[in-house]
Amino acid sequence: MKQSIQFPDGRQVLNLGQGTWRLGEDAAKYDQEVAALRSGIESGLTLIDTAEMYGDGKSEELVGDAIAAYQREDLFIVSKVYPHHAGRSAIFDACEQTLQRLGIDSLDLYLLHWRGSVPLQETVDCFEELKQQGKIKGWGVSNFDLEDMEELLSVNGGDQCQTNQVLYHLASRGTEVALQDYLKERNIPMMAYCPVIGQEPQLKERVYNDQTVQAIAKAHGISIIQLLLAFVLQKENIIAIPKASTEKHVQLNADMLTMQLTEEEIKKLDAAFPVPDHRVPLSVQ
Repeated sequence: MKQSIQFPDGRQVLNLGQGTWRLGEDAAKYDQEVAALRSGIESGLTLIDTAEMYGDGKSEELVGDAIAAYQREDLFIVSKVYPHHAGRSAIFDACEQTLQRLGIDSLDLYLLHWRGSVPLQETVDCFEELKQQGKIKGWGVSNFDLEDMEELLSVNGGDQCQTNQVLYHLASRGTEVALQDYLKERNIPMMAYCPVIGQEPQLKERVYNDQTVQAIAKAHGISIIQLLLAFVLQKENIIAIPKASTEKHVQLNADMLTMQLTEEEIKKLDAAFPVPDHRVPLSVQ
C-alpha cells in the first residue's frame, strides 16, 4: 500500500525502495541488474539502498551505472559504512570512495552498517562533519536494537539519526515487541531489509507451505513473495527495500503499492505468524 514516509529532517520518500545486496557480483548479470534498477526508478522506486560491503563496492558501482542517466535530485541514494571504517581515521576516505563508485557528490543517507568498536559519539561527530562538508544530507544506523538506539539518542547529536535499517518480515517480527514503537514515538522511520525473507531457507519453506499464506495469496491472485511485501507495506513508519535482479521482479514488487490486505486477512496472518510475547534478540543477516 503506497505511503509517504517522512524522516525527522522533513524529507519524504515512498515506502518502497530498492535493495541491492548481492547485486553487481556476477558480471554476466550486470546489464540485467542495471536494467532492473532503472525499471524500478521509472516506476517511482527512487530510493536505492546499497553499502560498501556489498560485493566489496561492486554493488555501489552497479548503482552508479544505473542512476547515471537520471537527475540526481530525483533520486534518494542510501549507502552504509563498515563499522571498522566508522571512526575519524577512516570514515572520510570511506565516504569519498563510496561517492566515487556511485558517481555522485553526496549521499541522501549514510548508515552505520552495524555496531562495532568505534564509540557512537565519535561516529556521530564524523557523520555531522560529513553533513557540514556536503558529502551527506543525513545519516542513520542499521541493525541497532532498542538498547543501541537508546544509547545513540543519548549522545550529543544522536537525535539527528534519520532511520534504523533492520531485518523485518512476516516470519521475523521481534522488532514489533518494543523497537518499532520506540522509533515511531520519535518519528524515526524503520527500513525493512529482506522484507520477503532473505537467506533463511527453512523459514522460507515454512512460510511458503503455510495454508493461510497460500490461501490469501491465491485470493488476490498474487505470489507469496508479493504477499510478504504487501504485508510490510501496510505497516506504518516502515520503508521496505526488497532486492530485485530482473525487470519483471521489480514490476511485481511495484504492483504491491496498489495492493491492500483486509483487516481480516491481517488478523489471519498475525495468528499464523504471531508477534513474540517477549523481547527476542534482533535478527540480522
